[in-house]
Amino acid sequence: MSFEEAQACLDAAMDALPEGIFRELNGGVILSHDAPMHPQDIDGTLRVMGRYVYEPTGLGRYVLIYYGSFCTLYGHRGHSFWQHKLTEVLHHELTHHLESLAGDRSLEIEDERFIRSYYAGREGEDTP
Repeated sequence: MSFEEAQACLDAAMDALPEGIFRELNGGVILSHDAPMHPQDIDGTLRVMGRYVYEPTGLGRYVLIYYGSFCTLYGHRGHSFWQHKLTEVLHHELTHHLESLAGDRSLEIEDERFIRSYYAGREGEDTP
């Protein structure tokens, strides 16, 4: 899927959501060409698909969706798969946004548990 097609999928996914979800998301949703590794990655397998960012003294609140990560992991997959995954990641990051507004860290804690369980049981490797 091209960058432009991915952007169109994200736009459609955002259009399907209630406007209130985007309250105080002053930086919007940005599709990035980057393909970052997770900061706790220990074996070169864990890509970051999206990120919610809150910079009180900077750009404010925004969501990054990493097109490069999608290309790396799903480049061979079809349009409907990409559309589903882009929407899934968008919803995940918007949940972080809404929880941030509410002072809740539930999804952040769940993400931390996922990272621990991702590496649990790998012989000879330290769990981050």
